[in-house]
Amino acid sequence: MAIGGGGGGSWSIHKRPDVTSRYEVLGRAGSGAYADVYRGRRRSDGAAVALKEVHDAVSAQREADALLAVASESSPHVVALLDHFPGGDHDDDVLVLEWLPLDLTAVVRDGKRAGGVPAGQLKRWMLQVIEGVAACHRAGLVHRDLKPGNLLISEAGVLKVADFGQARFIQEQPSHELEILAAQEPERLTAADYLHEIDQVRAKSTYGDVDRMSLQDGNTSCLATCSTADIDDDPFRASYSYDAEEDMGDEESGAFTSCVGTRWFRAPELLYGSTNYGQEIDLWSLGCILAELLNMEPIFPGQSDIDQIGRIIGVLGNITEESFPGCSNLPDYNKIFFNKVEKPMGLEALLPGRSASEVGMIKHLICYDPAKRASASDLLGDPYFTEEPLPVPIAGLQVPASKGEDDDDSAEEWGNYRDGNSDSDNDEFGSMDVTKTDKGFSIRF
Repeated sequence: MAIGGGGGGSWSIHKRPDVTSRYEVLGRAGSGAYADVYRGRRRSDGAAVALKEVHDAVSAQREADALLAVASESSPHVVALLDHFPGGDHDDDVLVLEWLPLDLTAVVRDGKRAGGVPAGQLKRWMLQVIEGVAACHRAGLVHRDLKPGNLLISEAGVLKVADFGQARFIQEQPSHELEILAAQEPERLTAADYLHEIDQVRAKSTYGDVDRMSLQDGNTSCLATCSTADIDDDPFRASYSYDAEEDMGDEESGAFTSCVGTRWFRAPELLYGSTNYGQEIDLWSLGCILAELLNMEPIFPGQSDIDQIGRIIGVLGNITEESFPGCSNLPDYNKIFFNKVEKPMGLEALLPGRSASEVGMIKHLICYDPAKRASASDLLGDPYFTEEPLPVPIAGLQVPASKGEDDDDSAEEWGNYRDGNSDSDNDEFGSMDVTKTDKGFSIRF
């Protein structure tokens, strides 16, 4: 993890004697609207730490509560909260976390350059990811932003789930609350909103028949998502993540929002606007992460939410009540239409050269029906991990070198990784026809 100078932030942490008396602030690791992250050292023993100055007290307390809950599981694969300094009336909260210099993107980057990761090492990386997610779920949490950039790695090769800024505890809502939420009038989007979304799509779908979409004016929340996926990233930003979900205010009422996570790892139900979900969305993300480790590149690199849905349909097939029970009740299901896919590619085509057990494990996670996704705990017992070659011990992992500010090649290759966006000229998207309909308008590509 590189330490960047300059950038936003007030450096107000230096004015906190309660913090600086116990921790030496060495430099800024990253800055954003939600928080500033600093590299630090504990004065008592010299241990390296991350100091996360969170600008919103409610968000800070939520993140601290989530980390404390997972700590009760005594998992070595979740980042540890070492200290918490409440901010009071005038200061920001400061969370003190263990310092981890790498993340899983470095493993993928180095593996791609080397032509792959040895099978025994690959299995150990996978097991560490799964064990971390299983610990979160045992603690009653849904993480909601699992991706390689939020899976931090120590210099010794220990992988830990991090960035709990979007995490929430799973709890049942009283039926009367659900009725109230269902009765609320959704915000309506204009044609300009839709066209703005289309401007975000950088290229036509590469999956055959998925070449037409009809968007009907109304509550199309997947077109209004505003997650961290849509915020430009500093290629050297701290993996402790300091950008917050900007549209979570409605969660104060107890309802979840669909505007969570990072596009490439976002479950289909979220893309269709679901606010009634659980840990299953993490399991879809987990499947995408494990598939990326097998493939050494993202399997669904959508360049907009619409493109993301199209890519998924092109691989898994049409989203119907048969393949996804209850899908017709999703808020945006009747707002977005794709041409019927007669011959979906299948996950096998995205994972060429991989064994049946490897593809089968991914299929247990990347499937439309959330109820059919394998739990992280069950996945730990998947036969794949008992097949030769067996997982190597953590000490046998080849750990990537720490990222450096001067690694221009890394910055160029991975600068857009975490937000799922890429620069492209709009002309590459091709022409499109906009036609008025009785319910709004349709767009044909």
